[in-house]
Amino acid sequence: MKRFSLRNMVLALSVALTSSSLMANDVNSATTSVWQVSKGEDIVYIGGTIHLLPASEFPLPDVFTATYENADTVVFEAQLPDPTDLVAQQKMIAAVAYRNGQTLKDELSAETYAALDKYLSTFGATADQLAGLKPGMVATMLVAMEAQRNQLAGEGVDAYFTRLAKRDGKPSEYLESVEFQIQMLANMGEGEEDRFIAQTLETLPELNSTLQDTINAWRVGNTTQLNELVIETFKQESPASFDELFTHRNQNWVPLIEAMFGDDDLEFVLVGAGHLVGEDNVLTLLQEKGYRVVQL
Repeated sequence: MKRFSLRNMVLALSVALTSSSLMANDVNSATTSVWQVSKGEDIVYIGGTIHLLPASEFPLPDVFTATYENADTVVFEAQLPDPTDLVAQQKMIAAVAYRNGQTLKDELSAETYAALDKYLSTFGATADQLAGLKPGMVATMLVAMEAQRNQLAGEGVDAYFTRLAKRDGKPSEYLESVEFQIQMLANMGEGEEDRFIAQTLETLPELNSTLQDTINAWRVGNTTQLNELVIETFKQESPASFDELFTHRNQNWVPLIEAMFGDDDLEFVLVGAGHLVGEDNVLTLLQEKGYRVVQL
């Protein structure tokens, strides 16, 4: 957190004449998915990110770049594991793999397992090859494969700023540990495996248009549409996992963000855009605690 100064005055000017109410649904006033959170003269910036962003979508909106350049510290959800870190990769594989002879096939209906096998056959793979992995990991792989097929794969906003912060020597902090996120992935879809995989397979043919709609909504800060595309879609695909992935994490992050006020740093907090929209999102929780939240 940092108090108002000349170096962040440009950002402050853009919101100086707005009301203190959260403009989450005022898409005419919004410009992008960055918010200024303040209490008195103390401020922290929070930006919603897209974890999967094709190269064609760069450069990012100017507000993201300006906020990053003015920030002393960038705060991410968790430290992205280095792809060359074999120990980290092994830990993740161990966490998302079934044990004691259990497989995903035991949790899926014959119909869903056949649909999974049919989809994977278009990539020259089979359901049996992935059956040792838990549904959260399998669903993640399916989305990644479909994104690659549609030429949608690319460096997400989080990865982009992680690389920039490392290049610029800018301090980075994290809201969660890598271990926490790995365990979260391992738990995703637990208890509703058949529904989760079936719903994922059903939405894959629409991934191209859905992702583009999500990116478009994110660029202009259309939180109503982001709520429909991210939050409501996930509730449909995995209602049992929703609280663990969104509600509880939002609640856990609020005191960590509050602790950023009262020091000499200007923080730029970057979290998935889904955490900043819908019921009990991070911004709403902060506003309920008396913080002034304004969309830039």
